[in-house]
Amino acid sequence: MQSVDDKVIVKIKKAERGSLFFVNNFLVFGTSKAVSKALERLVEKGEISRVARGIYARLKIDPILGELKPTTEKIAIAIAKRDKARIIPTGTLALNALGLSNQVPMNVVYLSDGAARKIDLGRRKIVFKKTAPKNLAAIGKISSLVIQALKEIGKGKVTDEEIVIILDKLKQEETYRLEHDIKLAPEWIRIIMRKALIYC
Repeated sequence: MQSVDDKVIVKIKKAERGSLFFVNNFLVFGTSKAVSKALERLVEKGEISRVARGIYARLKIDPILGELKPTTEKIAIAIAKRDKARIIPTGTLALNALGLSNQVPMNVVYLSDGAARKIDLGRRKIVFKKTAPKNLAAIGKISSLVIQALKEIGKGKVTDEEIVIILDKLKQEETYRLEHDIKLAPEWIRIIMRKALIYC
């Protein structure tokens, strides 16, 4: 008979290194308490790493850098998928993703229709802010980022250089997604985003 530890590590090793796991990924092998204990024992043995509270991985290994921790984006997406929640990057994170800022935020903030929570990653944190479903209705990855980035910059504060970068990014968005998402933005943001339609 295989122990819970054995079953858990076999499943983890079958996945690609860097894949993230939660307790509920292993509940077919035992109770939540038994699985949690098994995961902690595997951490103590050095078989896996604890990425954050309740989140585990068998980290990728770089020949020079050693163990590579998963990005905050990958962790946020994994949590959202587990919770069946939608998320959108906001603030400095959205600006950084679009190349409008070189600043890497210590606390990355996502709007979410799931539970509001903070995930402690040591020096960094992932913050999920509860928001109304209408704020997550955008269907384009780029256009939704643009809306959040422009909200962060603020009305009347967007520079010509920033507009050029934004329009260049929006060229990569599918036209029907862009047209859909423009309707969701405040009017001053719509005026900027509509300029991208002439390139589509």
